[in-house]
Order: sequence, then C-alpha cells, then structure tokens
Amino acid sequence: MKKILFVCHGNICRSTMAESVFTDMVNGCGLSEKFEISSAATHADELGSPPHYGTREKLRERGIPLVPHRARLLTRADGAYYDYIIGMDAENLRHMQRILGDCRAKICLLLDFTPRPRAIADPWYTGNFDETYRDVAEGCSALLSTLSEGL
Repeated sequence: MKKILFVCHGNICRSTMAESVFTDMVNGCGLSEKFEISSAATHADELGSPPHYGTREKLRERGIPLVPHRARLLTRADGAYYDYIIGMDAENLRHMQRILGDCRAKICLLLDFTPRPRAIADPWYTGNFDETYRDVAEGCSALLSTLSEGL
C-alpha cells in the first residue's frame, strides 16, 4: 500500500482538493485498496476548519466527491508513516522540511511528477480555483501514472 499525504499552507484549499481529486482517480481505477490518502497543513491558521467553499464548489462542479475533512497540522510522525509527502509550492516545501526533519518519506511538489514542474498557485490569494483545479488534476494524474506502475 502506498501512503500519500498532500500538504499546503492551511489544508483547506489545495491539499484538500488534491486529496479529493487523487482519491476519486484512485477509486475510478479500482485501486482504492492500494493507496491511503490524506492531507495536512504546514501552519495552524485553519486547524479544524472544513475545506474552503471555493474548493468545495470546484469539486462539486467537476462531480468529484469531497472527502470528509477537517484541517490538521503536519507532524514529524507523518514523515515516518507516509511514503510520499507532497506539497504545492516552494514555501510549503521549506516548511515541510523544517517540520519533518530527517524522514523516510519522499518529499516533493505535486507538479514534480509532470513534464512541466512548477508551483500550484494558492487560490486563497488568487481566487482562481479553476487554475488550481487544472494544476491539481494534472499533478494527480501524473502521480497516479507514476505510482500505479507495478501495482
């Protein structure tokens, strides 16, 4: 079983969207028993909050079920538990490395799995949930393609 943790600043926009999108993709391929998927935050700003309304609306528009979720903080123990801890931008990556220290998990950005690695813009600031969704869907598709080889 591959254990995947998506991470962003507050765990209410991008990482929650990625968790829901990747879960939907995995379920659609009949691989749900091969993956454990969750998400977390690098900051305590939104702990306990549900996903942002923009994330909920974008997923509803696309027919993707929202996973049951409340924002939680990334912990050092996550580094020992998860196989992949996947951030959305360089700031997330810096905070992830600070929180996790030395860990066994592969730490990277979601779009590192694509032919065009880049950051995923935070819709909390941009308001552009369409762009965020496109990037998240591209990254999740590439991640699933990479990780499903040999399953």
